[in-house]
Amino acid sequence: MVNLTINGKAVQAPEGSTILEAARLADIYIPTLCYDEAVEVYGACGLCVVEAQGIPKLLRSCSAKVSEGMVVNTESERVVQSRKIAMELLMSAHDGDCVAPCQLNCPAKTDCQGYVGLIANGEYDAAIKLIKNKIPLPASIGRVCPHPCEKACRRKNVEEPINIAQLKAFAADMDLKSDSYLPECKPASGKTVAIIGGGPAGLTAAYYLTIMGHSVTVYDMMDKMGGMLRYGIPQYRLPKEVLDKEIAIIEKAGVKLVNNVKLGKDFTIKSLKEQNDAVIVAVGAWKSSSMRTPGEELEGVYGGIDFLRAVIQGNAPEIGEKVAICGGGNTAMDACRTAVRLGAKEVYVIYRRTRNEMPADKLEIDEAEEEGVTYKFLTNPLSFNGENGKLKSVTLQLMELGEPDASGRRKPVPIEGKTEEIELDSVILAIGQKLVAEDVAELTLNNRGNIEADPDFFTTDIDGVFAIGDATNRGASIAIEAIGEADRCARAVDAFLNGQALDTRVPYISKRDESTIDYSDRDKKSRITPKVLAPEVRNKNFDEVSLGFTEEEAQEEAKRCLECGCREYFKCKLLKVAQRYDIMPERFKGVMPQKVHPRRERLYREKHREVHSLRSVRAFLPRGHEPLLHRTARTRLYHRRFARVLTSA
Repeated sequence: MVNLTINGKAVQAPEGSTILEAARLADIYIPTLCYDEAVEVYGACGLCVVEAQGIPKLLRSCSAKVSEGMVVNTESERVVQSRKIAMELLMSAHDGDCVAPCQLNCPAKTDCQGYVGLIANGEYDAAIKLIKNKIPLPASIGRVCPHPCEKACRRKNVEEPINIAQLKAFAADMDLKSDSYLPECKPASGKTVAIIGGGPAGLTAAYYLTIMGHSVTVYDMMDKMGGMLRYGIPQYRLPKEVLDKEIAIIEKAGVKLVNNVKLGKDFTIKSLKEQNDAVIVAVGAWKSSSMRTPGEELEGVYGGIDFLRAVIQGNAPEIGEKVAICGGGNTAMDACRTAVRLGAKEVYVIYRRTRNEMPADKLEIDEAEEEGVTYKFLTNPLSFNGENGKLKSVTLQLMELGEPDASGRRKPVPIEGKTEEIELDSVILAIGQKLVAEDVAELTLNNRGNIEADPDFFTTDIDGVFAIGDATNRGASIAIEAIGEADRCARAVDAFLNGQALDTRVPYISKRDESTIDYSDRDKKSRITPKVLAPEVRNKNFDEVSLGFTEEEAQEEAKRCLECGCREYFKCKLLKVAQRYDIMPERFKGVMPQKVHPRRERLYREKHREVHSLRSVRAFLPRGHEPLLHRTARTRLYHRRFARVLTSA
């Protein structure tokens, strides 16, 4: 036996062993991708280098032998730098996706590809378990989410993106029809957390912290939990019976829900902190934004959020027969479609840009038009005109599109001297919402009037108090954004309660070069959309518009998925090493291994068919590396050692 020291640890290894073998005997990790009998002949990966005392150059631990008294460092600065460069060179040549674009574009980082694939196979129970890893309210979110995941779906390059949001709602509805899935909670930690606000952010944080073993109580000022999911989204889009069922599951998990209590009146942030180990502020944004247009104080002018909340609570205002909605987002669509259902005969949407620039979901825009809504594009209110304190009309400034602004959209500019007047009974301002600042006077606000919270740890200026959702930093956003924040905040609070450090580093993943992807071999299959109530039926009631997928429709739609992300993501050795170091492969962009000409590759395949069967090719790739193979005649192998075999043929 040979005695040596590795990373300060005394190690014994058989004479003739390599440093890598000695390290493994001592349970010391050295990354390597080439030390495998199946690939040994093809060269070295350059990752297993180590530094030995008294030897000027770095040694490859897979070939360097141990010697008596050797002192080895496997993680010195020189070693780490060398490995980073080796990994950067390898990954600069890697044109594979670790994670599908849909998942990357989801604010909650839901594994869209995973649950879509499970639905395609009819594995609904497994699908809902995967969804609930990130979203505890999937039936509700599936109905109302503006689905940024679909905007990144590569299926749109074939014909149309996968109907991901509706598939999520389908799986969740199937779950609600049975014994709804609940994960097993960890043993009780003895720690207590108070959450102020029972909207999507507060409920999500409560759900995950409860699963982590903490005792959680949610306090909310309204009669029922749900926040803007309940009081800001109409019944025809999100039936409150569905929301009630999902909240009941969260309560069943062990979350205590307390309603009709108001921050600043019944308790303070500091009083809750004195009684609990941590507090999360998720109060939302309940105040409608002002347009600062003359006449906003007139009777008949309503804020968008205020209007929707009043309707949902059964206190719908008298809006008359002629109604205008100012704004182009989803709240504006909710308001105009609600006005139609309340009996308004003429409903206008006033928007200063064109239809193409509207931020609202296209489906919402189209369905509103089908229900009788009239769009007044390239117009902007100059003044709301009244008589005896009551709204009578609106004067509109006609606009045209100028140069793009910071958002990339062309900026609307007034056409001098051109206006239009419309007689109205009421107008609804649906241009945004903001925090009620006086509710959180105990916390520091930023220059936007929102709670100042650390973007990674969600901490505020009070120790042990965290803040998330529409009330913080950038302000109001979509529900899935708040849910994603709440999930990350739950982990931050858990680390705080356990006295642990939280790693917020974003791990490296590989992404394909979109410009190199060829979709010509894909069969075109039309997107399947659930049936909806006819416009002449749905515009007279608040029944749910979408009838949802049948099982057959859901499976057929799910089968359209291109499966962009790597199936070996959780087992990939290459990715494990890449994520160990802060690598930047883009430094070597364009410095690629030698490519194989298709004709040379074809000739080599014909000469060595037994080697280039798919099974044989996989045999000499590192385990978990198979997804790097293209499934076409242009198959190329990305590591230099494999490319070298082909080009020498």
